[in-house]
Amino acid sequence: MTTHDKLHPLRPLLKNWIWEHGRIGTRYLDCTDGEIKFDEGKKSRFAAEEYIYVPLDKDADDDPSVEGPAIQEAGLARFLRAAQLGKPDEAGTLAEVQRAVLDCVELGLFSAYQLTAQQALARYAQEPMFEDEIRAAVVDDIRRIYVGMREQLALYDFSVLYGLPAPLLISEAPFIDWRVRASPALPFVSLPLGPYCLLVGAPSGRSSRAGPVVWKSAAAMGPLKDHNRQIAEHARSWLVATTDDQLASVQGRFAEVRSPKPEGAGT
Repeated sequence: MTTHDKLHPLRPLLKNWIWEHGRIGTRYLDCTDGEIKFDEGKKSRFAAEEYIYVPLDKDADDDPSVEGPAIQEAGLARFLRAAQLGKPDEAGTLAEVQRAVLDCVELGLFSAYQLTAQQALARYAQEPMFEDEIRAAVVDDIRRIYVGMREQLALYDFSVLYGLPAPLLISEAPFIDWRVRASPALPFVSLPLGPYCLLVGAPSGRSSRAGPVVWKSAAAMGPLKDHNRQIAEHARSWLVATTDDQLASVQGRFAEVRSPKPEGAGT
């Protein structure tokens, strides 16, 4: 049996970028060759990179057979659709929304540590180590960085900004930590939920449970106005947008892979 249709971890989010006007599918820029493409259907087959899952619970045991965080798919789908439509009343109960936001954070962190994990895997593979030792070393590296971050984010206040004035991009690493990405640093983390909605987290000052999720209609991005630039600059596999023009505007970043000089070409 083929695993071609194995679902990508970010597919719940990617559903909000599916184009359904005449053609059903996703417009994306392939970062490996710099070409703008259209993926037919609803399965997000273009998003096919390998993922390494590391449990981030403080006392969790690693189980290599587990492929990703446990997500409540129905509740997450309802929340993401409500965010894109700008209809908070359709997102579910307060508890369901809270759980969906936590699932979004889990997926955001899952995507965020993939590059570090892949680099660590390649590095340890050069050492005289057994496969289980390599896996353990990679897990230790990721947990050293991300367990504490996950504990921090569990106490953040989260807001859903919806009705944004311009469509957002999404990539294989859509979680943005503005505390380290922005200059000067900003006290936010964010994750695009759809072309016109954004999840934003900020420190709460609390030491126990996080507060309820706040929904805000946003006519501007404010301090997070560089969202699309941040997404484009850190994309390595693919970029998804609502229009070809959006992708063309950042295509120059991938010009070196899009147009290599043919071997033996003259001047």
